[in-house]
Order: sequence, then structure tokens, then C-alpha cells
Amino acid sequence: MTPPPTAVDELESAGSWLEENQDLLETWLREHASAELLQRVQQAVTPNVSSTRRTSITSDLFQLWLAASPAKSDHQPQHVRPRRNLDSLDDSEIFMELIRDVANELDIDVLCHKIFVNVCLLTNADRGSLFLAKGPTNDRYLDAKLFDVRHDTTYEEAINQLRSEEYRIPFGVGIAGTVAQTKTLINIKDAYNDPRFNSEIDFKTGYRTKLILCMPICNYEGDVIGVAQIINKTDDSEEFSAHDVDVFERYLTFCGIGIQNAQLFEISVLEYRRNQILLNLARSIFEEQNNLECLVTKIMKEAQDLLKCDRCAVYLLDLNCCEASHLERILERPDRLLAIEDGSANKINGNAITDSNQNSETDTFCAFQTVFELRAAGAQSLVSRPSSFDLKTSTLAQIASYTAFTGRILNIPDVDAWLKENKNNGDAESAKTILCMPIVNGKKDIIGVAQLINKANGVPFTECDISLFEAFAIFCGLGIHNTQMYESACKLMAKQKVALECLSYHATASNETTEKLAQEEIPSAEVYNLHNFTFIDFELSDDETCKACVRMFLECNLVQQFHIPYEVLCRWILSVKKNYRPVKYHNWRHALNVAQTMFAMFKTGKMERFMSDLEILGMLVACLCHDLDHRGTNNAFQTKTESPLAILYSTSTMEHHHFDQCVMILNTESNNIFQALSPDDYRTVMGVVEAAILSTDLAMYFKKRNKFLELVENGEFDWQSKDKKELLCGMMMTACDVSAIAKPWDVQHRVAKLVADEFFDQGDMEKLQLKEQPVAMMDRERKDELPRMQVGFIDVICLPLYRVLSETFPWMKPLYTQTVENRQHWQDLAEKVEMGLTWIDHDTIDKPVEAITDPEEMDKIQLTVQSLKNARQSIFFSPKTDHKQE
Repeated sequence: MTPPPTAVDELESAGSWLEENQDLLETWLREHASAELLQRVQQAVTPNVSSTRRTSITSDLFQLWLAASPAKSDHQPQHVRPRRNLDSLDDSEIFMELIRDVANELDIDVLCHKIFVNVCLLTNADRGSLFLAKGPTNDRYLDAKLFDVRHDTTYEEAINQLRSEEYRIPFGVGIAGTVAQTKTLINIKDAYNDPRFNSEIDFKTGYRTKLILCMPICNYEGDVIGVAQIINKTDDSEEFSAHDVDVFERYLTFCGIGIQNAQLFEISVLEYRRNQILLNLARSIFEEQNNLECLVTKIMKEAQDLLKCDRCAVYLLDLNCCEASHLERILERPDRLLAIEDGSANKINGNAITDSNQNSETDTFCAFQTVFELRAAGAQSLVSRPSSFDLKTSTLAQIASYTAFTGRILNIPDVDAWLKENKNNGDAESAKTILCMPIVNGKKDIIGVAQLINKANGVPFTECDISLFEAFAIFCGLGIHNTQMYESACKLMAKQKVALECLSYHATASNETTEKLAQEEIPSAEVYNLHNFTFIDFELSDDETCKACVRMFLECNLVQQFHIPYEVLCRWILSVKKNYRPVKYHNWRHALNVAQTMFAMFKTGKMERFMSDLEILGMLVACLCHDLDHRGTNNAFQTKTESPLAILYSTSTMEHHHFDQCVMILNTESNNIFQALSPDDYRTVMGVVEAAILSTDLAMYFKKRNKFLELVENGEFDWQSKDKKELLCGMMMTACDVSAIAKPWDVQHRVAKLVADEFFDQGDMEKLQLKEQPVAMMDRERKDELPRMQVGFIDVICLPLYRVLSETFPWMKPLYTQTVENRQHWQDLAEKVEMGLTWIDHDTIDKPVEAITDPEEMDKIQLTVQSLKNARQSIFFSPKTDHKQE
């Protein structure tokens, strides 16, 4: 052995000597070093810990205790431990320091070990056990945190010893159970003479238990939260003295507070971990929404790890989502289908779902479509689609069916006993404990069952497990529902594509009609009177209306300018015409009239000087497409009836639909008249088309009209900026859309009746479907008010718009002039109605009385004049005279 360094040697030499003689240093520190020196060494080795945290007196005293003890013998247990270096410490100071130490400890395992060490220190006990109370109120038991541990056992040794075997003592059983049940201490001088003593542990270890002191640990409310039990004295005393009992009792009173704090801290840590897991699950719902198997596997894996179970399974019900179920439902009789729908989906309403025949609950099996199962240490789930036979013969599936059928959470601590109680002869399939919980969606419909099998160490699932598993079930339901909705959305999109393909095929003009139009000669604009605002389509055939559209594109030089294939143009016009419904007013001929008015504005009104060729193209396309697939009802009706269109578009419902139909036709094969445009030009023209079609919504017109009037009043002459150009185009679209009011009187009067007929049809549907009284302009019973309503329509919408347009662009004054003239005609009719003229025996508006010239037709019409002065006097009109004949 190297001799120790002298006082004059340097520090390096001393360090080298200590490194070479580590065993000698360790022996000297354990047997001869003072408590002060040991504390200084510990502070020198771990300076950061000592500077930031108060040194644990339990640890110091425990080290002193170990240092004061002779070496352990491997063959004979040590019962007596002499106290060296502890006699000089003040007992009251040690007691208070020990209380402070356990009060600051939040780790429940470390705390229990500290309590055990301190109890042995204060009472000179040799060994003992520490139990914590667990379980529901009606089934309380003691769970050993430290069991039969020696006074000099380290923390690591104590924890490892407990992991090898679990000890549970029901309340009222044995010495510790009796103490927990009665809340009174037990001090035994001879354990083997007490019938409550269990000598099994002594037989296993060879240890002889003589003295036992057992005492309850209570919280501030007086409830038992644990039991401390110490065995034998290290000073050869024959009993635990009254002083030991007093110190034991006072110390455990404070320990109860520390244990409760540590348990609350443990709960908070568990809650934090639970929240983190739930956040991960929430993230998984959106990350795995396109893969149900991955989503369910991830949720089951998290549940299995957190709740410490051997297996986890998820049973999904057949929700009539698959194609086979869809076919079965189509072929099913209606009465049978209704019966299935009424009973196929249980709902959770806060109460358990029960059945009048309780005995049949376990005999009923649910049609689980898919089963996901995750076994112990499994990374991937086993997915199966069980048959009815598989479900009937599987005990686990029957238990899941019971949960799905009743809607109740099912916690089975003993599967065999539960099966016998419910008269089920099935095999438990190695399942000892089971926790089943229904999985519900946002509508509270049961969509499946989640199942945990075999809690670790064979113990039943606790209330805490149920609470955690319930959160998993909720997220599982959200994830499954979200994934199924995503799958349904994908299927609906696929179906929509198929439907669009079919629609496109049938909505596209045939090759025969296209070839016919392309080969025919197109008359000049003068033949159709396209340049004038007095254009009339009544005498044109359907083929001639298409030729008129072609002529407008040719006159504007759009075909040549944008390299539009002539046959594509013809097919597109015919396809647009084909996609208008045969309603009374908002049909193909209305679209033609709107487009012709826009053409007349460009040519006769000289508005083309303010527009680019691309904008002219977009405006003409928008005019022809602005009412595509109109159903004869307005936006308000779509909203009231909650139609699919109203669900798709919350504002400008029909206008958005018209634009979508326009895009659909343009995207159909051989219908894209924009195919030669560059990407930038294509975006520009489509923007013009969309803005123009949306501007035909009168709600949009009223929003923008004041701004337009303000610009005109301020003398605006530059309309080339994007915002001003869009505003001008919007006003022009509205002017064209209502241009029927500016046609010659005979045309205007005839068109007004068509509009009224369409409105009255909507009013009739509102009465029948919505049970509502329609507004005046849609109420057939108030048709006599049509002239007055027409006057109001002209005054509010038409005249202000045409006036400002004619003042700003004088070439459009014919629109304003004819509108003023038509207003006077409507005003005259309104005055006649106020004098008492009305029509009867007619379901729809007929032509005005002054226009009737056929005597045979006149004889069939009976007119009643109700004078404002004499409401009961009846008269007849003579077809040849204007005076009344009494």
C-alpha cells in the first residue's frame, strides 16, 4: 500500500493517493467520518443541489444510520442496530425537521420511503410496511407501497422488492386491514398469539416477528388514506412503549398531510400527461383522417400504454355506409326499412338505454362491421370483418354487443363470474377483467364499442381508468366520425364527378345540331334588328335565336380576334341554350334579349369604346349564361326551402349557380370558346364573366348603385381603372337584365305577364310547401295590383339607372325614353284598377281589356266593375263601345 502523503505534499499527490485507495477511503468515511464531514463531502460533490434545495435530513440521518451499522451478513438477518453519532441530536429538532422534509416531498414513492425511514428512526423499529388506501367506497383495500422492508433498506431496493409481487389487503382483514377499518392503532407484544397475524411472510423469509405497532394515516378530513406498520425493536425492548406510540401517532398525523399533497400532485401530473395524450389524439384525428386503421391503431396504442392493459379492441357498427348495405337498403321494403332505421342506432341521452326484456340483452348481438384489435406489445392492429357466426360465438364480441345495445359503460372485474351471472356459457378467451365503453358521434349515436382487456397484474379497472378511457372513447368517436365523413366526402366527390360527366354529356349539344348550325348561313345583324334597343324575339324560331347569337360574336369580331373555332362557338351556343329550363320567363329567350341589349349598348350605345375586346367577349358570354339552369324561383325561395343550392351558397345563391353552370359548359369537351387564350387572358375573361353574372343579383345592384351615382355626379369620365370598370360593367348588366321594361309597350306588356306568371307560380309553391303567405308581387290573389307594382319597380330600379346612364352616355337615351313611356302606360292601368276594374275566372293574368278585339273571346269574359261609390253594382263591357251599359 502506498504511504499517505505528508503535509508538505501538493494537492495532486493527495488526489492520486485517494484515487489509488478508493476502498480504504470508503471504509473510513463509513466507519470513522463525523456527520459534519459527511455533510461537507456531500455538499462538495453536489454543490448545485445543495445551493438550490434544502438538504434532506432524512437522507442525512439515513446515511448516519447506515454508517453506524455494522456490515450486513448474507447469512443471518441483523435485528439490532446501535445508534452512533445520533444521541447528540435534539429529538424535538429532529422531529420537526423530519416533518418539514416529508411535507416538501411530492414524489409519492420517495415520500413513503422517507416516512418509513423516519418512523424506524423515531421508534427504533427494525422493519415494517406502509400501505395506501385505494378502491371505491364499497370496496376499499390497502395497496402496499413498502412491504416488510428492513430499516436499512435503500429506496431502490425497497421499490425493486415491491415490483416483484403486489400486496393487497381488504379493509377489515388482518392487522393492517382492521386498523384501516376501525381507524384505531394496534400494539401487539406477541404476534403469534394474535389470530389476526399472518405468519406466511415469516415462513418465507425466516424472520421472527414479535412486536407489531400498526396505526392509521388519516387526512385532514379524518378519512383513512394509509396504514403504517412497524415490527420489532432494534434495542431489544420487549414492546413498543407509550413514548413510541405517542411519537408514532404525532408523526403520522403530519405524514397524512404530506401523503395527500403527494397524491394530489400525482393526480395533477397524471392529468397533465392525460391532456398531452389527448392533444396528440386530437392532432391524430386530422393527420390520419384518410386512414381509419392508422387512426384507430394510434388511439388504441395510447390507451393501452396509459391504462396498462394487455389488449385493446374497437368494434365498429355497420352504419349503412358501404355499397352492400346501400344496395340492401334499396331492395328492402319501405315498411321494413323504416323499422330498421328506427331501431338501428342507439342514442346516449345521459341515461343507460334499457330494454323491456332484460334477459335478452346478452342474447342480442350487434352487426359489427369491423373489429380492430391491438395485442400486448403490438405495433399494428389486427383488422377483421367478422361474420354473424363469428359475432355470435365470440364472448368478447357478445360483451361488446351488450355495451352497444344498452349504451352503458361496462366494467367487469371478473369475467367468468359475470358470464355465469348473465347465463352466458361462452369462453372468456383468457380475459380476466374487461372495461367496455360505447363510442358515440356528435349526434350521440352509438357508432362502436371500445374494449380494454386484462388490467396489468390482474387488478380490476378503477374509476380513474374509466375516466381516462371515457376521454379516449370520445376522441375515438370524433376521429372515427371525422374519418367516415372524410370518406363519405371523397365518395360524394367521386359521385359528383361521375354525375358531372353524365350531365356534361347530356348537357352538350349533339354533333348533328352543331354541324347543322355551323353549315347554315347566318343572316346579317340588320335582318334581326340586333343594333336597335327595340329588338323583338317573338317572331324568331329557336334555330334563328342561335343564329342571332352567332351573328353578335361575328359582328364584334370576337371569333377572329380570339381564334375561336367556329364549330366550337356553335356547339357552345347550342349547349348554353340546352341548359336553360323551360320556365315562363327566365329562359333561353330572356338570355338572348339580355345579350342583344348588351350588343346594342356596344354598337348603338357606343360603349365598346370604353371596353377592351376581352371585356366585350366576357360581357357577351356573361349575358348569355347569366340565368343558366334557372328554376323559376328566386334566392329567397332557395333560402326558405333550404335547398342544396342555398347550402352551397349563402349569398347570391342562384347567381353563383349560374356561374358554376357556365364554367361547367366551358369545361366540357369541345365547348371551350376560350381555349386559344393565354393563361393571363383566361383569368381576366373569367373574372369579367364571374363579376358580371354576380352583379345581376339586385341585392348587389343596390349595394353598388350609390357609389356609381356618386362617381357620375362628380363628373367621372375615366372608367379604365379596375374598380371603376367592374362597377360600370355591373350597372350595364343590370340595365340589360331589366331591359324588357324598355321595349315597345306591346312587347313590354306581354313580357310583364310572363314575369308575373313565373312569380305567381313561386307564390303558389310557398303557400303549398312553406305554408306562408307570399309577398304581393308573388300572390296570385293580388294580381290586380300588377300595374301599381310595375310603376314601383320602374321608379325604384329602372328609371334611376337608365337616367344616369343616358346622362353619362347619351347614346343610350332610347332606353330611358321608352321606360318613361311604359311607365305612363302602367300608371294608366293602375288608375283603372283603382277605379274598380278587376279580372275574375282567370288563374293567370290575361291580356288587358282594351286589347281584346275578338267578339267571341269577349263573350266568354265576364267583367265585374266595383265602383268605389257603389261596390255592388254589376256592369258588362260592350266589345264595340267604351261606355257602360246598365
